[in-house]
Amino acid sequence: MMVEEPYQIKVDKWTFRVPKELFYNENDCWARIEGDTAKVGITDFLQNMTSDIIFVKFNELGTKIEQFDEIASFESTKTVLDLISPVSGTIQKVNEKLSQSPELANKDPYGEGWFALIKLENFENDRQNLLSAQDYFEVLKRKVETERRKLGKQGV
Repeated sequence: MMVEEPYQIKVDKWTFRVPKELFYNENDCWARIEGDTAKVGITDFLQNMTSDIIFVKFNELGTKIEQFDEIASFESTKTVLDLISPVSGTIQKVNEKLSQSPELANKDPYGEGWFALIKLENFENDRQNLLSAQDYFEVLKRKVETERRKLGKQGV
């Protein structure tokens, strides 16, 4: 299966990628739908803005969650944030590798750095509140521009 090139934007020393096959929420979290499950994680933008992730705490396996509930929290050298679930369902599996190597979420946010596997409950309903890669890319560009303004820089 050929994977399409992601949308991407380069800003200063950062490159923000947005894989086209994923769904996104405005909280900078993604879902990769695989049958009746979704693998979820954080985006390039979020991992870059939070800096080095040093600790991840997961909700318990079997926890039922609604779309936009917290399914994990993570601590970086700058802040503590929640991973806000793009989908509703039951936490089936968590990425134990992040417990020993939380930096995987920075190094490979769309691959080895995933957070949880959710057994989907009603994806067709959840989908209405999610963004396509193209739509998220537009949101991302606005967020990047806002961050640049905070830093006193112009244009993307």
